[in-house]
Amino acid sequence: MSNATNDTQRQEMSGIRRAALMLLMLEEESAAEVFKHFPPNMIQKISKEMTKLNDVSHAEIKRVLEAFHQDLSNTPALDKYDDYVRSVLTKALGADRANTLIEDVLEHKVGGVGIDALNLMDVPEVAEMIKDEHPQIIATILIHLDRAQAAGVLELFEERLRNDVVLRIASFTGVQPAALQELTEVLGGMLDGQSLKRSKMGGVRTAAEILNLLSTGQEDTALENIRAYNDELAQKIIDEMFLFENLLDLDDRSIQVLLRQVETSSLVVALKGAPNELVDKFLRNMSQRAGQIIREEMETRGPIRVSQVETEQKAILQIVRRLADSGEIVLSSGDDAYV
Repeated sequence: MSNATNDTQRQEMSGIRRAALMLLMLEEESAAEVFKHFPPNMIQKISKEMTKLNDVSHAEIKRVLEAFHQDLSNTPALDKYDDYVRSVLTKALGADRANTLIEDVLEHKVGGVGIDALNLMDVPEVAEMIKDEHPQIIATILIHLDRAQAAGVLELFEERLRNDVVLRIASFTGVQPAALQELTEVLGGMLDGQSLKRSKMGGVRTAAEILNLLSTGQEDTALENIRAYNDELAQKIIDEMFLFENLLDLDDRSIQVLLRQVETSSLVVALKGAPNELVDKFLRNMSQRAGQIIREEMETRGPIRVSQVETEQKAILQIVRRLADSGEIVLSSGDDAYV
């Protein structure tokens, strides 16, 4: 077979399908480790594709392996892998998140499309699609999206619309029949077969989780708008938000788990804007040499823009959320602990 033919076949096979095939050829533990580094929308795309891989031919496997310069000689044909997908996602994400995602994946497999299709679209496309709808409709849509996807959409809205939508998310009490009908009309066939089954839809926790992912400036203006509407509601949201300073509440074991996931360069910048108590907490959970290096880099580094510090702190908080969702660490909020 010519090189030109090989190139054409590789191009015809989507990157998602190639990734699904490669993961299915790994041990479960290895595949789970790979999944941990994917964003939620990519996890859903790949796992959905994995459930479709019935009776994959050796020729297709060969093309994938050739792309990665690997040997095909002892590679078996693949069969149906629903149980494998369930096991890998559980190990990678924890039982709660995995069960929700598995339901969505299997629902897609049997022909449903659902609102989760918006999680697979580029953020600007989603924002452009819904920005002219009524704010209540937008809030209803965003509540059902992955938090990072919802935050990305909100960041692209004008400030007035963004603040209005966040307020509606925070005060959301459920999907009324009329609103659900309007939402169905807006999204057309996307809600075909979708039961809107998630139990924790909207409210203070959802608003807090989304606000945690916005820039600090956008977060502050949204909270000011909510406080003007209802001071008690704004305070409830703040109480639910997990801020960088709240890392002081993590136990030493959780800090050590976190440190294994954070790049040194990111930590140096993030700690430049942190209280001394938090800096000390991180340093005492490192080796003496590593702590000395971090402190020296912080002292010798020149002034850093506040926006850069906030960006690194937000990135570390996203890692914290991922570790908490997978059960590797436990977050605390006030006197209560939650995962």
